[in-house]
Amino acid sequence: MLIDAVGNKHAPMNGPARIVSLVPSLTELLFALDLQAQVVGRTAFCIEPEGLIDAIPVVGGTKTSELDKLAALRPSHVLVNIDETPKELAEQIGALGARIVVTHPNSPADNIPLFQLIGGLFGRHAQAARLVGDLQDELQQSESWPERKVLYLIWKRPWMTVSQDTYIASMLALFGMRTLCHDPARRYPEVTIDPALLAQADLVLFSTEPFPFATKHRNAFKNDHAISSQPKLLSIDGKMVSWYGSRAIEGLKYLRQFAAKL
Repeated sequence: MLIDAVGNKHAPMNGPARIVSLVPSLTELLFALDLQAQVVGRTAFCIEPEGLIDAIPVVGGTKTSELDKLAALRPSHVLVNIDETPKELAEQIGALGARIVVTHPNSPADNIPLFQLIGGLFGRHAQAARLVGDLQDELQQSESWPERKVLYLIWKRPWMTVSQDTYIASMLALFGMRTLCHDPARRYPEVTIDPALLAQADLVLFSTEPFPFATKHRNAFKNDHAISSQPKLLSIDGKMVSWYGSRAIEGLKYLRQFAAKL
């Protein structure tokens, strides 16, 4: 038996599955595991692999899936994530008869059991082993990085960041970037941008998602807060930092290059 992030036990499939993914990074992982022929539904935010995803029916958003569309696809399994899928929605989908597979990676190393879970469940052991090996190669790199305190922004109006127990913070920490504004009660807390906070930060990182921060936002931030040279204001590819699954391998390479340029 295979066990998911909340302890649900799953028996490996004997034949083809009908999989709906409600998590963009998991949709990409299914393709990396050569399971694209078994993916029958996705969210509107499942946009990777680019150019290969368009023919798969959309069932709504990550938090607002349309149950009638989902039920019409007759899924055998629906992939969800604790951070991204409301519990009530997962329970409603489960009531339709589909097996709910719950994921919750909180660090890059958590992708190893994720690969093994999805690969084992759908008969892709060799592909999962390849991904595990590639990820382990990246994790075993032994560079020493200077510690930098970073304010990692994911949203504005209100400003929001990430707590240190999130996947994003764990990815950054591997390269010496320690996130500020940890809140043990909230994984994605609101923050007030003031001189005291900015005085602590070596870097302010503007993620490209979920809010699409661009150059104009960094320039406005610099003007609004009278920033000259400290801290540095930089754009960072949110997909590389926050998408787990197969993207983590490329994400670690990206962050290694990002940190080397600081």
